[in-house]
Amino acid sequence: MSRPPPVPWFERFWAIAGAVSIRTKILGIVLALVLVLGLGITLLVRAALTQTMDAQLEEQSASVARDLAARATDLILINNLYALHQLLRETQVNNANVRYAFILDAQGHVLAHTFGEGFPTELLDANSVQANEHHRTSALQIDEGLVWDTAVPIFEGRAGTARVGISEEGVRRAVNAVTGQLLLTTVFVSVIGITAAAFLTWVLTRPILNLVQAAHAVGRGDFTPQVKRWAEDEIGELSEAFNSMTAALAKAEEERAEREQLRAQYVKGVIAAQEDERKRIARELHDSTSQSLTSLLVGLRTLGDKCGHPEVQRRSEELRDIASNTLDEVHTLALRLRPSILDDLGLAAALERFVADCRGRYSLHIDLVMRGIREQRLPAEMETALYRIAQEALTNIVRHAHAQAASVLIERQNGAVRAIIEDDGFGFDQAAVARVERRLGLYGMRERAELLGGKMTIESEPGRGTSLFVEIPIPTRIT
Repeated sequence: MSRPPPVPWFERFWAIAGAVSIRTKILGIVLALVLVLGLGITLLVRAALTQTMDAQLEEQSASVARDLAARATDLILINNLYALHQLLRETQVNNANVRYAFILDAQGHVLAHTFGEGFPTELLDANSVQANEHHRTSALQIDEGLVWDTAVPIFEGRAGTARVGISEEGVRRAVNAVTGQLLLTTVFVSVIGITAAAFLTWVLTRPILNLVQAAHAVGRGDFTPQVKRWAEDEIGELSEAFNSMTAALAKAEEERAEREQLRAQYVKGVIAAQEDERKRIARELHDSTSQSLTSLLVGLRTLGDKCGHPEVQRRSEELRDIASNTLDEVHTLALRLRPSILDDLGLAAALERFVADCRGRYSLHIDLVMRGIREQRLPAEMETALYRIAQEALTNIVRHAHAQAASVLIERQNGAVRAIIEDDGFGFDQAAVARVERRLGLYGMRERAELLGGKMTIESEPGRGTSLFVEIPIPTRIT
């Protein structure tokens, strides 16, 4: 089993950072910049200041040692050790950074020093200077810290050597003080930066949040929100563009609603015209064609009774059968076109008669259940729509489903009429609903329901039958 390719680090980072709000992003960027700049400047200043002050300490160490060597020359020559001790103490007192000072004779023995309790002998070999050298400075690490130790020859080394140690402790304190001030300044600037960034994000995100709320309203189909233009900048232009868009969408929605209303009126008019035409044709078939066929049957019977010729009687009998079958088909056609019982007795009686006709004609077991329909009639257009939907659905079941049984449920419930028509036939693939709707006339059924503010849902699977659900609200004046 192959492993999925690793996700690049940037995508992993952005998956986390991208989920953070804009306000948090801006605050984070400002805070990061202030901290990076503040810490960077602090480190640079600390390094530069340390380097500069170390150089000054080195120069100070050489300067104090040379001064000490010059002043100690005469005292060494006259062997005035007391004055040498006084000179060393004076040198240490006048220079706060002097950690220690001592003088060696030409043989390397200590003549005088500033160490009270005992001279640390390890300093003797820590630094030395040749007679021909101006001075030599070394950095020594002692218990108290780093010391710049400078050795200067006295009287070209013939009188001895002067050693002075300058401590870095004062410099470190000064550098640490400056560093603390810079860090404090960084914190202060960070607070100011965060405050400014918070105000900036509030100014920037407030109109954006208004745009988001308005966009959600537009997503729900409400095109009335207008976003206030806060400033003459890009966000202000975005607000104006959004307002123009919502105005255009509102106008388009209004035009679409008008077109939909016109289409609904047109379809409703077409359906009404179809029903009127069906009613007229059914009446013509019932009143004119049926009477003519009935007269033809009577005439053929009279002709057969009066004529004694066997062939004429036989042909008369055949013609009577044809005319009788034609009359039955005309009656059936008139009933299917527009059953008069629908206008006279209502939906319940019309459906009972149509279902009974389907049972007898097609040998299909159909269960018909009606609840709350008999007690109070529905509006005429609703009864017509439900009758046509049930008629079309049962016709599809007979023609296409190859079903053994079907059921029809019509019930009034919660201010609406619900119709459920099911069969145990072949069914069809839901992915082919668009094609099936046209072929089975489902589009017309759906349109009848939608014209009355209802909806139609179809559930079907190959080999599992089909279920058709229709729900149409009843006008309040009827409920």
